[in-house]
Amino acid sequence: MAELKFNKNGRLLFTKEMKREYTILCPMMLPIHFELFVNVFRNCGYKVELLTNDGPNIVQEGLKYVHNDTCYPALLVIGQFMDALHSGKYDLDRTALIITQTGGGCRASNYIHLLRKALHKAGMDHIPVISLNLSGLESNPGFHLSLSIIRKMAAAMVYGDMLMLLHNQTKPYETTSGSSQALVDTWTQRLSQQFNENKGMTLKEEEQNLREIVRDFAKLSIHKTRKVKVGIVGEIYVKYAAFANNHLEDFLAEQGCEVNVPGLMNFLLFKVDNRLEDIRLYGGSRIKFAVVQKLFAYLTKIQDLFCHILETEGNGKFEIPGSYAHIKKLVRGVIGYGNKMGEGWLLTAEMLELAESGYENIVCAQPFGCLPNHICGKGMVHKIKAVNPKSNIVPIDYDPSATKVNQENRIKLMLAVARENLAQSE
Repeated sequence: MAELKFNKNGRLLFTKEMKREYTILCPMMLPIHFELFVNVFRNCGYKVELLTNDGPNIVQEGLKYVHNDTCYPALLVIGQFMDALHSGKYDLDRTALIITQTGGGCRASNYIHLLRKALHKAGMDHIPVISLNLSGLESNPGFHLSLSIIRKMAAAMVYGDMLMLLHNQTKPYETTSGSSQALVDTWTQRLSQQFNENKGMTLKEEEQNLREIVRDFAKLSIHKTRKVKVGIVGEIYVKYAAFANNHLEDFLAEQGCEVNVPGLMNFLLFKVDNRLEDIRLYGGSRIKFAVVQKLFAYLTKIQDLFCHILETEGNGKFEIPGSYAHIKKLVRGVIGYGNKMGEGWLLTAEMLELAESGYENIVCAQPFGCLPNHICGKGMVHKIKAVNPKSNIVPIDYDPSATKVNQENRIKLMLAVARENLAQSE
């Protein structure tokens, strides 16, 4: 067992010796993206394992260590960690945990402290917790985000968005069951191998990979039929993590729907753009503004390439998501750009963009008590319907006391209206 070392504030550090010996557990959120992210870290010498444990045990474990009034995603992430640590699968003297920390005022900055508190309560103070952040909030001698890792993570996000989008648009219509998922698995392995060879990161390589991905999905045998189209928005964790939203995507598929879940690219652009908006609204360093503006321009260039490839290689088979510039324009006069806590105005914008692109039936998944979501999601439904009368939105609360039956019944009511509207349009 590696020697335990602490910083001057008494925080347990993840050391260079631990990098060689320890297994790092990573919580699940987005299956395709996180599989690629985990493979990036493995290729860079870290022993990372993506947690897939699911079920009611997650909530029960979370409730043992996190107060019921605390953010539901925090309860689930910590519950998944504690459930895994208690499973007996891991050597607790050679196990570490990793969690994101954004530096904002919402959940992603504070989970890490709640997690350490849970470990202390469980008598596991010797398990180090690694902060994954770009804000310099915490550092560890055995964990470093090199430029290579950052480039690979950025590329993995773009690939993950493309694979998720194409999978969602082909799976409901595939003539051979499982063919779309098989293609996702093939490309996940292929991209991970490229990362291992330090390939697939440049714009030229990304363009080539994205073109081949779209071509492969365009070749899939599908039979298009009229289906109810449903978009999923909400707090980022409950929106994406299947066990957080009671496997919402699977439920909608069982109801015969095509599902659209917006990708991570616009969320990343939103976070970068917020730094620019802060300086515009409140003043700040011109140098910082120039640096952030260059990063924003680079990400925008990638998104433009993403949409262009979908349009040119998709043979008209795929719905092209709205660009960041477009969805930002949609909320002008609807909600202020200074509203950026949590998902902020982006949540409202995603609903407007979904409704505009034919996915007017929307499930807004929100943790009960999440104030930013209730304001920018549930609180904006009336205004969104005023802007686009076709909008058919149902906000669904997720927390330990919410029953799956009640949630699904409310969604079924929304789908009943959606089917009526579809019949009338035909």
